[in-house]
This record gives sequence, structure tokens and C-alpha cells, in this order.
Amino acid sequence: MIHIVSTGRLAAAATRTEAALAVHAPHLVDAFTRHLPAAADTVGRRLRAALVREDLTPRTAGGHLHAFHRVEYPHAGVADPVDLLAGIDPTGTMSAEIRNAVINLAIALARFDPAVPDGANPDLRAVHLERLAVAGHNLHPCGRTRLGWDTADVLAHDLEAGHTPLKFIAVRDDAHLGDDLGAVLEGVPAAPPGYRTQPLHGWQHDTVLHRYADLFTDGTLRRLDGHLDAVPTSALRTLLLPGGQYLKVSLDIQVTSTRRSISVASTRNGPALSRLLHRLVDDDRILLMAETAGAAVPAGSGRDLSAIVRTGLTGRLQPGELAIPGGALPAYDPVTGRTVLAGLVDQSGGTAETWLTDYTRLLLPPLLRLLADGVALEAHLQNCLPTFRGGHPHRLALRDFAGLRLHPGRLADAGHTIDLWPGSVVGTGDTEILRAKLGYTALQAHLGELVIRLAESHHLDETRAWRVIREVVDDTYDTLSTHRHAAADHSWLIAAQVPHKALVRMRLAGTGDIHIPVSNPLHG
Repeated sequence: MIHIVSTGRLAAAATRTEAALAVHAPHLVDAFTRHLPAAADTVGRRLRAALVREDLTPRTAGGHLHAFHRVEYPHAGVADPVDLLAGIDPTGTMSAEIRNAVINLAIALARFDPAVPDGANPDLRAVHLERLAVAGHNLHPCGRTRLGWDTADVLAHDLEAGHTPLKFIAVRDDAHLGDDLGAVLEGVPAAPPGYRTQPLHGWQHDTVLHRYADLFTDGTLRRLDGHLDAVPTSALRTLLLPGGQYLKVSLDIQVTSTRRSISVASTRNGPALSRLLHRLVDDDRILLMAETAGAAVPAGSGRDLSAIVRTGLTGRLQPGELAIPGGALPAYDPVTGRTVLAGLVDQSGGTAETWLTDYTRLLLPPLLRLLADGVALEAHLQNCLPTFRGGHPHRLALRDFAGLRLHPGRLADAGHTIDLWPGSVVGTGDTEILRAKLGYTALQAHLGELVIRLAESHHLDETRAWRVIREVVDDTYDTLSTHRHAAADHSWLIAAQVPHKALVRMRLAGTGDIHIPVSNPLHG
């Protein structure tokens, strides 16, 4: 039975999960129970760190202070992480999300399989490597939250399931908006005349059948037989298809902080943004995983039947080039007992400082040039797939452009325009929002994580590491010295304080982005 708590809602949730596992996957019951304490501690450590970082609770002894006011604790300090929210979560909303994250992480740990199939293509190999980051997002305490799924759904569709069905409906032409995805996807059933084939996540398909029953009755939507066996990525709603394409589909459950349905705007902006980025990026070390087509059905919320096609990496890599999802870099490889990152440094034959310098020179210059031109990519670990040869950083693949920010004025100064879907959130005239998007994701969430892990594995001095990163920033802006917006961006990035995206405050407030100032290791 449960070993972390004997009473309370987490214990009750664990008991219900054990009962469900006994029905649907009895072979996992013992492993789930065994991993529950570790799952609670992992979620609790991340929550404890976030509460301190966001000034919601005082810093206590035992924590290790890192850059950007990040504090890492060796233990959660409580058996049930929800106890950390006492007095600051009056509605209990985040407490429910935390409990859900613990339960689902314990299930994931019980199912964990680190094996990467021999001979896998680069995209399938990347998906398997993503599974090493079993706790999900490296900073978010709700990295394993899946509100809206029960235990049977998690077993059927989560990352560790290894596959999930992609299903289809036919949408009448006058109710369909965007590209004909049936014409660009391989192996999908054909729609009858006057209709278009629209793909749906298997779980979402069943939801749509009930939610839009009237549209099936009046003939706006029609059921189609057949399905494709797809592979879920760490994003869950993004699936790897048998032909090597990726498909991002609506999934109306809450993962981390957000319900993962897809707006009409995202389906229409994705291809346009991809074309813009191809025009702006003049760097043969950057691989854009372009969004080539998208479609939606504006009925209802307008978000439930959306899908976006994305290109993969298969057939695009050089001999000996290995693509590793950024989220897998700080994860532990069970074969070696060390992080994937540490293994790359050792393989390269150089020092951790040399490796970090090379990696930073791959990552930051193209992002900073795009920022000056008015594009702030959401370059956290989950959206980046760096490639390596012999352990050395080689190229950088970038994916998922829905979270970026565009500044129309800066784009115009650079000689570019783009027609965004009306009301699109990606457009902003606020340079603070633009800079904060890149600064938080690329520096705090991405490089900040790698610096900490290199300090652990190779005793890299963190202060020296940030000096190395600062040198790359300065060198990049030296090459941009004549750019109209570069000097202001440079000053902002090396200021004494920079905004940190306050993930817990956002959940407690139930609002959009909230930023708080944190000390900047690039200053001085």
C-alpha cells in the first residue's frame, strides 16, 4: 500500500489509481506503489524551488542558490507536496494539479523503459530519448499533470504508451478552414465528395463525437473508418506518424498549465511563420522543423478539431550526426548513470567549459539576431533539438512556433511583413514582452539548466560558466553593432535584473503570463 502518506487526498488518489491499475494493468501496481515516494519528492522539490524563487515562501536552509534566483533543494521537505501550498492556494486548484502530477509521474516511472531501438530513424530515436526526461518540464512542478485523463487514458495515450491511434472525421467543405490535410498526409482515409479529411487524436476523437453530436446528426461532420498508429512525443498532442511527418492535434486536457487544444490562429499562422523564419534565418547550422499545413473547424470553441503538419529530421542529417531533444540533455541515462549531457562532454574529449562555449555559440547568435529583427523564439529545452557529432555541438533544429512573439515594427524595419490571423497572441508591439520571451526560455530555462548539470557532473564553476555565456552574447552584439535595435537588446539582456516567468504565481492567479524580477548572472 501507500508508503508516503497514510491519510489525505494524495493517499486517496493513489488508492484509486491502484484500483484502476489492478483492472487495466495489474503488472504495474507494485511498481507504482514503489515509485510513488520518489514521484512525490520530485514534484515537491520542483514546487519548493519555484515557491522560493517566486518569493511565495521564504528560503530555508539546505537549498543551493543558482543563477536567476533559482534554488535547488535535495529533498522536498514534506511527504505530500501539496502541504507546501498551505495558506497560498485557497481554491485548491493548484493542489489538485500537483496531486495529479505526482500520480502520473509514479505511473510513468513504473512504465519507464530507456531502450532506444537499434536502427531507428532520427525522429523515432528523438522520441525515445525524450522519454528519459520522465518528469517532464525541467522547471514546472506540474510537468506530469494530465487533468482530464483518467488512469486508463494515461495508460493508453501517455508518452510511455509508445503509440496512440490517430483517427479521422470528414468535415463538410463549408465548415472547414485551412489546408486539406487529407491531401498532404500519407495513408489517411479519403473523405466523400464535398468533404475534407481531418485528423484527430484518438482520445479527442471520442470527445468530439459526444461534444459535437449535433454536427454529426446534420451532416456537417461524418465519421470515417480507419486509423493510423502514431507515436506520442513529450508534447502529447504532437504525434510522429509512420511516414516521418509530425502532426500536432488538439488534445483538450490540461498538461502543465494549459489545456492543449489548438486555436484557429495557430493553424493558419504556423505555415506563414515557417515561411517568414526561412527568409530570416541565414545560417546553415539551423534546421527549421517547418509547419507546412494546418486546418481547423471553427464550430464550437473553434479549438477542438485543429491540426498542424510539421516536417521531421529524417533524411536531413549528415553521417554521424545525432539529434537529441533538449529536454533529454539533463536527463539521466540509466545505462551510464550519468546525464546525457555529461556523456556528450566526455565523448567530445574537451572540457565542460569548452563544450558549453561551443554549445552557446550554436544556440544564442541566431536567436539574438532574430530578436533584433523582431522574432523571439520560445527556445526552451523542449523546443530545441541540438545535433552532435562525436559529442560536439553541430547544428540546432527548432520546432513548434506557436509560442513565439513577433514585433511588427521591428519586422518592418528588417524589410519583412506577415499577415497574422486576426487576434493572434503572437504579435506584440511591446519590446519587454518580446525580450522576456527569449530571455526566459533560452537563458533561464535552457542554458540555466545545462550550467547547473555541468557543475554537478564536471565541477564547472557556475560563475565562470556565465562569464563564458556573456562573452558569446557580447561577441554576437559586436557583429550586430549597426543594427538599429541591437544595442537596446544587449543592454536589456545584461541588466542587473531580468524578468522571470513565475509559473506558480500564474497558476495561483489563474491568469496569463506573470513575470517577477530576478538577479541576472550576465550583469557586470
